Amino acid sequence: MTRDTAPTAALIAGMSTPEHRTYRRALALLTLLVAAWTLVWAVLTPAFRSPDEQNHVNSVLRIAYGGGWPPPGEAYFSPVIEQAVEEAAYPADLPGRYAYRESARQLVDVTPVPREERARIDATSALPAANAEIDQMTQHPPAYYALGAAALRVTGLHDARWDQAMLALRLLDVLLFAATIPFAAGAALRLTGSRSVALLSAPLPLLVPQVGHIMGSVNNDVLVVLACAVATYLAARIVTGDLRWRTAVVIGAVLGVGLLTKVMVAFVVPTVVVAYLLAPGAEWRTKATRCAVAMVAALVVGGWWWVRNVLTMGVVQPAGRARDLAQLAQVPDDEAVPLTVGRIAQSFFGQLGWLEVRLDGGFVVLGSAVVAVASLVALAWPGCRRAAAALLLLPTTLAAGVAYNALDYHAETGVLVALQGRYVFGGLAALAVVLAVAVWYLLGRSRARAAVAVPVVTVVALAVGTVGVWWGLRMMYRGPGEGVGEAVDRWLAWSPLEGWQLAVALGGAAVVAVAAVVGAVRWAVAARGREVTPRP
Repeated sequence: MTRDTAPTAALIAGMSTPEHRTYRRALALLTLLVAAWTLVWAVLTPAFRSPDEQNHVNSVLRIAYGGGWPPPGEAYFSPVIEQAVEEAAYPADLPGRYAYRESARQLVDVTPVPREERARIDATSALPAANAEIDQMTQHPPAYYALGAAALRVTGLHDARWDQAMLALRLLDVLLFAATIPFAAGAALRLTGSRSVALLSAPLPLLVPQVGHIMGSVNNDVLVVLACAVATYLAARIVTGDLRWRTAVVIGAVLGVGLLTKVMVAFVVPTVVVAYLLAPGAEWRTKATRCAVAMVAALVVGGWWWVRNVLTMGVVQPAGRARDLAQLAQVPDDEAVPLTVGRIAQSFFGQLGWLEVRLDGGFVVLGSAVVAVASLVALAWPGCRRAAAALLLLPTTLAAGVAYNALDYHAETGVLVALQGRYVFGGLAALAVVLAVAVWYLLGRSRARAAVAVPVVTVVALAVGTVGVWWGLRMMYRGPGEGVGEAVDRWLAWSPLEGWQLAVALGGAAVVAVAAVVGAVRWAVAARGREVTPRP
């Protein structure tokens, strides 16, 4: 463990001090803030208006009712999901779609089915029907869907109305995503020894509307994001000198659990390898053996699924459903690369629904520039340079993997597919840590200034997050020439919640927001002026 990267002995000794208790309360409130913001997105987004949401709900119900996990291409939609999709008016264009289609059905023109008349789930409707549409989700392992099925069974919502069951699954995702925040903060604390830097990382997800939209929907990506966040924290420990056998086994097990959800977790492997490579205080043989133990643990826990795929099907991930290339536009070769980069960035920051509602390109460019500059700052200054290099590998390799897959498919077919920024969300915790570290460096590594920055960053993130929700409301519910009142009425009509329930949810989120700002201010008051000499 080296002086320039590991937490100070004084910090470890102060775990029970009043200052540390104030830190824990502030972190808890900031975690609740992220949860409340994501919850607002969960109740805001219309049913099935995020990528593949009907497939995810369908696969959860199949497991909940004992339908198992069929081979890829042999899973089908259940009658209740087919009816739910029809009742949710999908497909129908959202009013904020990037281009108006006169011939398409518009959501604002559809009269919602009254809540009490919406279809209920039961044993006769939850399992697949003959000749139904294919549900491609069995191309993935079933961990997320088994967790969702267990949640429905435990809460008794497996036989509720479909919109209530879907909301319950969305709220499960809210909880899973909120659990990532302490791990990001823990990684930042480990790298800098500053609790203020740790708190700076916590509210940063609110800056990205797409994060709330996806993490507040039913989507297996949320379990990937959580597994990657835990792995990010453990990698931060490793690169700062934690070479214990226990850490190697735990990070391998975390990767294995993630691999039982989605193959994207495999992109954590380079981060783990580089973290061991750059770790101080041990010979290369020690590092190599610990790294090997982590990889074996990952293989035993979950990597075997993908090895089995290769051995039995000849591919890492089989296609759950064949693509209809006739419906996809051909892209000229000279436009493929810039379109790939642009679409990944756009759908990372803000592209709601099934990618049809686009955040203004200026904000996408600004957000991309901030991430790039922060990454360069973290890599340029000594202190956390090695750790930043290891952690940044995760979002970098994820983005590169998405781009490579799309461009490789384009070379074969002439079309671009699977360009979704949500596939990079596994790197959210790493990006939050790097952004917080960059702010710390730009503040001169001053603990006093970093403490003051905590409420400032919290307020800015909250303001941006609120504007993002407001944008989502207008884009998804407000028709041409309508006011906000009409948009809110339409939102309520489509919602699974009664008016008073929605009011309680929004009111609770507002209370949490105020409490989080107060907690951040109290931290700044408690920590400011207790500066420790910055490490060289």
